Parts: sequence; structure tokens; C-alpha cells
Amino acid sequence: MVQEVFESEIDYALDGGPLLRPVVNEEMAVIETQSNRYYLDRQSRFESNARSYPRRLPIAIRRADGVFVEDMDGRRYMDCLAGAGALALGHHHPVVVEAIRRTLEDGVPFQTLDLTTPVKDQFVEALFSSLPKTFADQARIQFCGPSGADAIEAAIKLVKTATGRRSILAFHGAYHGMTHGALGLTGEIGPKLHISGLMPDVHFLPFPYVYRCPFGLGGEVGWRSSLAYIERLLDDSNSGITPPAAMILEIVQGEGGVIPAPDEWLREIRRMTREREIPLIIDEVQTCIGRTGRMYAFEHSDILPDVLVLSKAIGGGLPLSAVVYHKDLDRWQPGAHAGTFRGNQLAMAAGTATLQYVKEHRLEQHAHEMGDRLMAILRNIQKDKPQIGDVRGRGLMIGVEVVNSVDLPDALGVYPPNRKLACRIQTECLKRGLIVELGGRQGSVVRFFPSLIVTADEIDRIGTIFAEAVRVSVVT
Repeated sequence: MVQEVFESEIDYALDGGPLLRPVVNEEMAVIETQSNRYYLDRQSRFESNARSYPRRLPIAIRRADGVFVEDMDGRRYMDCLAGAGALALGHHHPVVVEAIRRTLEDGVPFQTLDLTTPVKDQFVEALFSSLPKTFADQARIQFCGPSGADAIEAAIKLVKTATGRRSILAFHGAYHGMTHGALGLTGEIGPKLHISGLMPDVHFLPFPYVYRCPFGLGGEVGWRSSLAYIERLLDDSNSGITPPAAMILEIVQGEGGVIPAPDEWLREIRRMTREREIPLIIDEVQTCIGRTGRMYAFEHSDILPDVLVLSKAIGGGLPLSAVVYHKDLDRWQPGAHAGTFRGNQLAMAAGTATLQYVKEHRLEQHAHEMGDRLMAILRNIQKDKPQIGDVRGRGLMIGVEVVNSVDLPDALGVYPPNRKLACRIQTECLKRGLIVELGGRQGSVVRFFPSLIVTADEIDRIGTIFAEAVRVSVVT
């Protein structure tokens, strides 16, 4: 039934949706004749050397619908990047398009700073109703600038103001953004190498990376060792760490390699922080709104955060971020955090439509089922390919760690990461019409983030393409 709804609405978007019909004019006729290479060459001339995606995915996108994008050479691809998880309903979903159109027709301003509107009020109502009631009933919300990183910055300012403390506890493998403070909380060393003066008093703790256990133990004994280490550190008067203003973590590390934290580990972390009155910030910029098989990833472990950081999917594909937090932390003064684009009305309208659609159609459950289906396919591929070291994830947030199976394994029998092979697999996927991204240690993890509307047939097609890409990459 859900699949039929998806297909009928996508058909409408493609055939009957007037907003999605291209307006043919002379300018567009010229655009239609240009190639990928034309736009990629122009991009390399004008854009920063910091650009990243086009180096691994050398395409120029002409149009998109649902889970598909089409490049300037007329090739279609299944999109397992989905705006790094921002496009919960895929490209140009009819309910999102209609919400934007209705907002434009109503004459609502594009931006309102933090002045309220009916559009904003409806968004807050939809967002709070999607949260666990016990959290929402005690919550306040701060809208931030357009990126998740800005919301991270706001969350850190909030907890430091509320507690009067300065130390922040973060985790190995974490990714919280590329702004100065957020980068200080991020585990990856590369972007930090040439940047001095990052946020001080950030202390990194061992995340329960079961496949590459930081303690060299693996399995449950490994993540329990992580808990023991953290609890002893929190109680050690000679740890060198002043009482923390907060602990920040991702339920599933995304850029770090799609590493899900065990539920029991999370429950114990929540116990430790609550007992010591350390605010717990949960970064759900990439995992919110059904991505992991629940509306919010923290719901898997039946915990509640003190501070919840949201972005990406909450704007329906348009820029929007927010911090939702317990009212007891609401101690900062007027103007303590601001941002010109925190009143993005089109994003709020698109976000409301997305939240309502996900909830009405139980897309979090659909994501769980489709994620299980894709992981089963990937694990079947893994059986015959020692180069696939691990398949892991939650819902439609899945990672495949690629390893060098001819090198020496560690004491746990785990082979080193193989970035070169992962890049080759990504390239072969692209040749066959599948867009995937890389992440994790040394960029050796192939990541799958399809939109939540992906169908079973499309999941099977994704698996087929990936299997062929692995086969070709391994023998070349």
C-alpha cells in the first residue's frame, strides 16, 4: 500500500505536476545542449579548492525526481546520497512541492528572523508532536542558522551558559560540523591540521566501534570497557578534565563510518551523565525523522537527551536547523544566539509537510524494513568477498567497510582499511547508475543513505549494482 502511494505521487510529479514541468525557452534550450564536462570544467575554474563531492562524483545534475537524478549527459542514477540525508522524501516530492507553492501563494515572507508566523507555529507543533511526549512537554526550541553546524554551536553555548562550566566531552570518530567550534568537537584530524585555536577544553572519549574496538577486545567486552573507562574518568579527580558542561554524541556516527552505538551502552551513558548532572547533547542532524527506523535515533535505546540538535531532514530538503532542549537549561539571555536565516519560512513549510507525511505513512517503519532488506543483500555479498570487512547500520543508514584482505590483520583478525578499493567501488557504482558516498577511517566505508520513500524493487536494484561494482573492482 505504501509503495502504491509513493508510485502514484511520483507519477503525478513527473506527469501531472505543473511546477515540475520545465518551462521551455531559449535559455533552457542552450542549457540542455551542454554536457557534464562543460559544467565540471567551469566549476573547477570558479569554485574553491575545498569542494569535495564533484571530485568523486564527477557529474552535473540537470533534474531529479524521487530517488533518481539525471545528469547533463542524460544518464539517470539512483541517489543513495540524498543530500547527505536531508532529502527524507526524495527529490521534488509532491507534498513538499505543494507546501512550498502554497506558502508562496499566501504571500508569507521568505525570512522572518525569529518573528513568528502561522507557518512557524505549525512547524513547531508538527516537530514537537513527533518527539516523545515526555521530552516535548518539557522542551524549548531555538532556531539557528541554516546549517547543522550552527545548531551545534548554539547547543554548546547553551550548556556552557546554563552550567557555568567549560569542558566538553566528545567521542573518537565524531562529526559535528566544519565551523570553528563544531570542528573542535569532530574526530577526523585532516580538516584540523592547519587550523589553530579550535575550541579549547574538548576531550575525546572512546566510542564503541565494535568492528575496530579501541581497546583491542571487540564485541560486548569492548564496549563495556569503554563504559568502565568513561565512568572512571568522570570520577577521577586527577583526570585533568574540569567538570564538563556537556557530553555530545551521535547515536549512529555518520561521517565517522556509520557506526551505531549499542543500546545498552547508550543507556549507561545516560545514567552516568544524569547522576553527575552533565547535560547530554545528542546530535541527530543526520539521523532524525525516520532515518534509522525510528522517528529519532535515541528512541531505539529508550533514553531522552537534555539537548537535541536537528537539521537536514527537518527542513524538507531546504536549509533549517534547530536545538530542542529541556526548559531548565533555558538560562541564556535575549540575543544570546541569533542568525539572519533562522526564520526560513519555506523550509518550515516544507519541514511540516515532511514531518506529517513521514508520520502518516509510517516511513520510519518502512525505513526499518528497507534497511533490513538492503543489509541482508549486502551481507550476502560479503560472504564471498573478504574485501568487505563489515556491514552495519540502522534503518536506511548503512555502511560497508572495505578492507585490505591481503594485508596482515590485527589481533582481532580485522584487516586494515582499504580506501583505494573503496574509491574504485564508488566509481564503478557511478558508472552503473548508483550514487554512493564514502566515509569512515581513511574513507574506506561505502555509505548508503537513500531517501525514505525507496521501494523494495529499488533496494534490490541498489544491491545488484553494488554487487557488480564490487566484483569488477576486486578483480581489476
